[in-house]
Amino acid sequence: MPREAVPFVVPDLSAFARSLGHALTERGDAKPPSHVELLNLIARAAGHRNVQTLRTAMLAPPAPLADEDRSPPLPLSDNARKALRQFDSRDRLVRWPTKFSVQRLALWVLWTRFESHRVYSEKEVNEVLKAANAFGDHVILRRELVDHRLLTRKSDCSEYRKLPARPDTETRALLKAWRARQRSRT
Repeated sequence: MPREAVPFVVPDLSAFARSLGHALTERGDAKPPSHVELLNLIARAAGHRNVQTLRTAMLAPPAPLADEDRSPPLPLSDNARKALRQFDSRDRLVRWPTKFSVQRLALWVLWTRFESHRVYSEKEVNEVLKAANAFGDHVILRRELVDHRLLTRKSDCSEYRKLPARPDTETRALLKAWRARQRSRT
């Protein structure tokens, strides 16, 4: 039989081990392993020394990729570089760009600050946008996000939602550079 990788996720390892222990008891096997022994057996089957090393491995950041395994960075266009420069060291938009193509890219960065599948009130949208800009005009940002179909709102402005938009190549490169810049600051 060929070996096939089967992804297996257990939301609660302890409950899984308990259930497995009960199943072994019902089979009538001699003396099933204790709860802790069972946890360690599961961890060993997954390639770890014991359950503590399994937990530690799950919390540890993944090993960095080798240079040859990394995808090449997407080149930033002039407009994307200009859009990045519109944000200060606290990731706030410092001015509303005059060039439309740079405005559009800056809006994508603001779009990332909203959660998908969440309903926002106008007040909540304003709070997000006030924190995201340093020039004091959250209203223009809210209106432009709606006009560019990155957010949608009810006609009475009582509910706002983030739209599932698909960025183009230039925008994807900008967002990747944006995330890298944020990670380098933390």
